[in-house]
Amino acid sequence: METASPAKLERLEVSAYTVPTETPEADGTLDWKETTIVLVRAFACGATGLGYSFADIASANIIDTHLKRILAGRNCLNIPELWSAMVRATRNLGRSGICSMAISAVDNALWDLKARLLRLSVADLLGRAHQFIAAYGSGGFTSYSDSDLQRQLGGWIEAGLAEVKMKIGSDPAADVARVRSAREAIGPDAGLFVDANGAYDRKQALAKAAAFADYGVSWFEEPVSSNDLEGLRLIRENAPSGIRIAAGEYGYDSFYFRRMLAAGAVDVLQADATRCAGITGFLAAGNISSAFATPFSAHTAPSLHAHAACALPAAINVEYFFDHYRIEQMFFDGALKPSGGMLRPDSSRPGFGLECKLPDMEKYKVYGNITP
Repeated sequence: METASPAKLERLEVSAYTVPTETPEADGTLDWKETTIVLVRAFACGATGLGYSFADIASANIIDTHLKRILAGRNCLNIPELWSAMVRATRNLGRSGICSMAISAVDNALWDLKARLLRLSVADLLGRAHQFIAAYGSGGFTSYSDSDLQRQLGGWIEAGLAEVKMKIGSDPAADVARVRSAREAIGPDAGLFVDANGAYDRKQALAKAAAFADYGVSWFEEPVSSNDLEGLRLIRENAPSGIRIAAGEYGYDSFYFRRMLAAGAVDVLQADATRCAGITGFLAAGNISSAFATPFSAHTAPSLHAHAACALPAAINVEYFFDHYRIEQMFFDGALKPSGGMLRPDSSRPGFGLECKLPDMEKYKVYGNITP
């Protein structure tokens, strides 16, 4: 009996693109004026898989110099094998950070490629636990004026989103007034989330949580550094009962997520498939979250995360982050947009359902060999 020939990975192409933000942006601990996306295309059997990470050019270089050569010619359907090979190859380079984001971009492209070869969406390839997943609008940067903050958050609610998130922490003395301003814009019934990006100390965070509760804040993200697991647990145990503590976006491996959950540090675990070694690492994080009976949330990159989140029973929402959905819509036909507050992966579009607008992207290219 003849067996089918393996679907050999023929090659990878990698490029990076830097896109200026619409206006200067800031959160509690950082400010920026541009966002870089590292894009990978994987080729096999006449199909092309697309994956990306919001990462530094250094991650693109890691793919070119360390990952391409170990993957070429392997069976691209055996994603766990290829993922493990990439993890081993980056051992001495430092598995976290830029290496993990490099693995992420490639792994995401491999999942897209496999789904395209099988003529399935990624959500259907993984198997859906949810037909769709809630999106929450995310931005509200601390660099915004009150009027800009209100316009953005209020606009998302008018567009049908049920929950929105704003940044805090750049000026702690102004944060309660900004939260009050946001509540005025979105009305009494919309969900209001805040994200300090680790800007507060423990005492500050507890005091702010009590004040924010008066304005119906229901989600407090990284009130202290996500490395301060004791501090996160302290705030989680002492914050008003209506506020959930969320963290995890800086996790690069399963050990990180397990430590966070074992410490009782969060009410909601976050993960990011553009950082935690791709869809493969994201699924692992989601399953760990289920094992700890903890809700799970996807951080940014909504067109990627909607597919994987739909496959995870513990997943509750996807962050519809302004910078990332803006770039996804600029760069890709098929980028997901919320409908009725939900992201709905399209079963009729294979893979992640994305097609590159390569001519439109070219002027932003800062690295690589992907050309129209």
